[in-house]
Amino acid sequence: MSVSAVPVSAVPPRRIAAVAQELGLNPDLILPHGHYIAKVPIEELTARRDRADGRLILVTAMTPTPQGEGKTTTTIGLADALRHLGHRTMICLREPSLGPYFGVKGGGTGAGRAQVVPAEDINLHFVGDMYAVEKANNLLCAMADNHLQHGNELGLDPRRIVLRRVIDLNERSLRDIIIGLGGPKHGVPRRDAFNITPASEVMAILCLARDFNDLGERLARMVVGFTYRGEPVRAEALRAVGAMQVLLRDAIHPNLVQSAEGTPAFVHGGPFANIAQGTNTAVATRLALKLADYVVTEAGFATELGAEKFFHIKCRTAGLNPAAAVIVATARAVAYHGGFKETGGLGNLAQHIANVRRFGVEPVVALNRFTDDSPEDLRRIIRFCARLGVEAVVARHYEQGGEGALDLAEAVLRVVAARGRKRLRFLYPLDLPIERKVEVLARTIYGAEGVDFDRGARNDLELLNRHGFGGLPVCVAKTAMSLSDRTELRGRPRGFRVAVNEFRVSAGAGFVVAICGNIVTMPGLPKEPAATRIQVLPDGRATGLT
Repeated sequence: MSVSAVPVSAVPPRRIAAVAQELGLNPDLILPHGHYIAKVPIEELTARRDRADGRLILVTAMTPTPQGEGKTTTTIGLADALRHLGHRTMICLREPSLGPYFGVKGGGTGAGRAQVVPAEDINLHFVGDMYAVEKANNLLCAMADNHLQHGNELGLDPRRIVLRRVIDLNERSLRDIIIGLGGPKHGVPRRDAFNITPASEVMAILCLARDFNDLGERLARMVVGFTYRGEPVRAEALRAVGAMQVLLRDAIHPNLVQSAEGTPAFVHGGPFANIAQGTNTAVATRLALKLADYVVTEAGFATELGAEKFFHIKCRTAGLNPAAAVIVATARAVAYHGGFKETGGLGNLAQHIANVRRFGVEPVVALNRFTDDSPEDLRRIIRFCARLGVEAVVARHYEQGGEGALDLAEAVLRVVAARGRKRLRFLYPLDLPIERKVEVLARTIYGAEGVDFDRGARNDLELLNRHGFGGLPVCVAKTAMSLSDRTELRGRPRGFRVAVNEFRVSAGAGFVVAICGNIVTMPGLPKEPAATRIQVLPDGRATGLT
C-alpha cells in the first residue's frame, strides 16, 4: 500500500488562527509560523490550570515489521473519527527526525487520508525545535572542552566525559571519534562520540519539563562527566545553563498544526523510544488535556518500549492518567512474527495486550487494514482477541480518513466509559534498586527468564548508586524489532535472558538508561537511503519526500 495511492483530502487546511479559535485560544496570543503553523505560549497552560482535564488515549503497537505498522496514521485517524462523532479532540505527536526521514523510515506525519499538515514542513525543518536542542546540547559540550583547555579547575577527567555531541542525521562514522587533535592551541585530545539529536538528554529534558524554571533546573542537573576522583560534574558547574535555556526559550512552546481533516494537533518534541522516553512533550499533552475532551497521543514502537516508558516515566513525571490504550496490529505483523500460533504473531499480540493491562489500562486492538489483507486473517485476529476479552476493530483510516475509524472510536469510547477515573498502576516503586527494576521489566514486559549484567554495567551501577541515582526510573534501550534484546527473536520468544552492557545516567531528564544488546544511539544509513530519491524540480517543488 503506497502513500501515493490514496490522496490527502482535497479540502484546503484552515488558517492556524481558525484552528486556535476552535480550541478556545485567542488567535492574537498565538505565535504564528506562516499561515498553518503556530506556537502556543506555555502561559496558556497556567491560565487553564483550574480547568478539568479531558481523557487521554494512548496509541501503541505490537512488535512491528521493519516497515512499521501505522501508529501515527492510526493516532490521527482515531482523533479524526472522535471529532466526526462530535467530540472536541486533539492529537499529540512527536516531531519527526531528519535521520530516519532521509534514511529508511520516512516521515512522521501519518499517511493516506490520516495525516497532519503541512506534512512537508513538519517533516523537514518545521519551527527549528530540533536545531535548538542540538545547539543547546553542543554548546554544553563545547563549554566542557573549553574548560579542559583553560586549566580544568573542576578536575574533569577527559576519559570520563559522558556527554556526547548530537546531530539530527544518521551518520555511523560519528559513533566513535577523536577530537582535539592539532596541538595545544586546538583543544585537549580525547575520545568522543555523537548521538542523533532525538536521543540526547536535552531532548528528553525538553519533553519532560513543566515550565521555564523546571527546564533550567533539569538542565543544571545534567551530568557532563566525572572527575578524576569519580565525582559527577554537572552543567551548572560549567555555568552553561542560562545560555542553554535561551537557546530553548522558544522550543518549549507547543507547536499547533492540524490534520488533513482539520483536527487540531500539537506536534512537539521528538525523543526516540528505543533510547529515550519516546513521547511528545509533557507541556503539549497537559495543555491539550485542558483544551479538549479527548486527547490522542502515541508512544514510539511497541508496548515494551514506548508504552512502558510513557507509563513509568512520562505519566509519573507529568501526573497523567490515561483512560484507554489502542494497540495497533496488522495481519502482516502477525505473519512476520510467526503467524497464528501461541509462540508466533498471535502470541506476540497477546503479550502486548497483557503488558497494557498490567498498568491497569484496558486496550482496544486496531487492525490497521492494508489492501492485500486476507479478510479471513483479520477475522482470525478478531476472534483471538475476543477470547482474551479485548475488542479488535478493523480500521480503514488510511483510505477513508476519520470515517474509516468510526468503529475504532466507538470501541475506545466504550473502554473509556468503563474505566471511569481509575488510577494508573506502576510495576515497580522508585526505591527498588536499579537492577531489580530492570529485572521486573525483563520478566513481566518482555517475558525473559532474567537479566545478565556484564562487568561494565555492574561498575556503572556501583557509581550510580554511590551518587544517589538509584531512585530514578529506568529507561531501557534495546531493539524495537523483538520483545527480547535480539532482533532475530520474533514472535513471543521464551527462555531468553536480557543482556545489559552499560548504564548511563540522565540526571536532568530524571532516569537511568540501561543499554541492552547491540543497540546504538547513532543510527546509520541503509545501502540506498531515502535521500537518494529526493529531487527539487525547476519550479521549486520537491519530489520523493514521501
